[in-house]
Amino acid sequence: MVTASHGLLRQVQSPADLKALEPAQLPRLADEIRAFLIENISRTGGHLGPNLGVVELTIALHRVFDSPQDPVVFDTGHQSYVHKILTGRQDAFPTLRQKGGLAGYPSRAESEHDWVENSHASTALSYADGLAKAIRLQHRSGTVLAVVGDGSLTGGMAWEALNNIAESTDLPLVVLVNDNGRSYTPTVGGLAKQLTSLRTHRRYEQVLDMVKRGVSKAPVVGSTAYDVLHGVKSGLKDVLAPQGLFADLGLKYIGPVDGHDEQAVEQALTQARQFGGPVLVHCLTRKGNGFEAAEAHEEDRFHAVGKIDAVTGRPLGAPGPQTWTDVFSEELVRLGARDERIVAITAAMTYPTGLHKFAAAFPERFFDVGIAEQHAVTSAAGLAMQGLHPVVAVYATFLNRAFDQLLLDVAMHRCGVTFVLDRAGVTGPDGPSHHGMWDMSLLQLVPGLHLAAPRDATRLREALDVASQIDDAPTVIRYSKEAVPDDIPAVEVVDGLDVLLRAETSPPRVLLVGYGQLVGTTLEVGRRLVDHGVGATVVDPVWALPVNPALLELARTHELVVTVEDNGVVGGCGARLAQELRQAGVATPLREFGIAQEFLEHGTRAELLAELGLAPQDIARTVVETIVAQESDLSRDSAPRTA
Repeated sequence: MVTASHGLLRQVQSPADLKALEPAQLPRLADEIRAFLIENISRTGGHLGPNLGVVELTIALHRVFDSPQDPVVFDTGHQSYVHKILTGRQDAFPTLRQKGGLAGYPSRAESEHDWVENSHASTALSYADGLAKAIRLQHRSGTVLAVVGDGSLTGGMAWEALNNIAESTDLPLVVLVNDNGRSYTPTVGGLAKQLTSLRTHRRYEQVLDMVKRGVSKAPVVGSTAYDVLHGVKSGLKDVLAPQGLFADLGLKYIGPVDGHDEQAVEQALTQARQFGGPVLVHCLTRKGNGFEAAEAHEEDRFHAVGKIDAVTGRPLGAPGPQTWTDVFSEELVRLGARDERIVAITAAMTYPTGLHKFAAAFPERFFDVGIAEQHAVTSAAGLAMQGLHPVVAVYATFLNRAFDQLLLDVAMHRCGVTFVLDRAGVTGPDGPSHHGMWDMSLLQLVPGLHLAAPRDATRLREALDVASQIDDAPTVIRYSKEAVPDDIPAVEVVDGLDVLLRAETSPPRVLLVGYGQLVGTTLEVGRRLVDHGVGATVVDPVWALPVNPALLELARTHELVVTVEDNGVVGGCGARLAQELRQAGVATPLREFGIAQEFLEHGTRAELLAELGLAPQDIARTVVETIVAQESDLSRDSAPRTA
């Protein structure tokens, strides 16, 4: 919450209030915002490092642009906390990322100042292009500002947008590149090397000083200020290489600008806005700036944190239990030592997906391609064509972006590529774009694909071992972000099906099929049914695709089939099983339980699952009601009819 120490910040409840402040007050405001961020995010968790790095930058953009008439679009949105603070949402920060509270990304439901929800990376420039074209076509006043991190510029979609933006010389659009050298971890690729060469050049500090001195003397409007801010004359081209990179596209370039010098950023944005066409403003910032613990954290500069000590930055509470990511990380290293054909690929997710251990053990067999999922997948196909076995590790929600490549570049070519999808299912506080609820529906469409949803660590290790030996089709292994549950042993294995429960109190009436993280829930449902006198069999196919024929035969011997999955119910594993049952002539009805086909808001996983009716008691109750309804229908059908 805002305290007495944040007195100046308390005065700023809108961009208009911010513009009323004197320039001399802004350094104090920046200090108060940083203290506010650390104070609040240390209690709730969230994206701390990125926002500490954009304090002065965000102050400047809201002093220059007239939001919401001038749309401000943030790429990914995890750098939008300061924007939220300055647009009237200070008091809601104690509820950050909590159910019913402040979203961790821009949210149009929260404020008219938010134009785009929490889309995936590299999309802001395309949004901005469309917004700016609409302003121009409708002859309205306004300039669009797209705030883009250097990590997002590793995505191909960003360059598709830049290619088009550069063609429209009168487009009212400013691109603000927040260059901190990092997406999650250090940004990779050719562009990153260009920008790094600028930051590390021996004359860089001299150039920044020259730009600052020139800006302070130049008028706000006029060619002199633009020339100074443009930052590149013939004698400096060797220092400011990125200018040529963007100029070759036809974009006007301003920079480099010290992103922690509010007045320098304000001057640059003012000049860019007045130019009347697309301009790129290049700001250099430091992720985690102003918080010593974040600046010293080499892994990701506190990109995202849980609850931490506001002074030391150390996590609060006891260390968490082992996660699915931990198990995968260790197992892949073991497999890599055994099989030199295994290589690993990720898209700017080295640490979040657990590939850092493989990278350390086998650096020549590890590839981080930046935020470029499409490239990652097709590159993996090329590696497989040469006899290697690539393992592509990304978040489940990010595989959506590379579905075409998975379908046509990998599967159609029968390439042996293993996809490991972290954060599958309901992920909790990050909201709609981060729930991994689409992958199992999309994957049903891919011919020949093998899909595993392991229920525990043992099954994950076994699935990885199997997948690494499949070289003529894509394999997918998906799991949640939660702690790995205790192993759930099978009471027997029937034709590849793990049977977890067979009721002995009565003939089995209900066949319960669980997938992945919800197998434990499914088993609990089975026990509840048995306690209520309803015979139940609980099975885990482990490999959801291809559908095991033994599952179809087992369904014949039950009155009802129930599927439980951590995926959208439309086109998911339950829907696929229902289709297979119909095609096999099995008349047993099926009831699917899964995630409602809607964009889920943020909240804890437990809260959202309960709201979706996926708690064991809710599923058991619905199953009993379904059986009662079936009995009632059967009774009516068998009753004698009278004339």
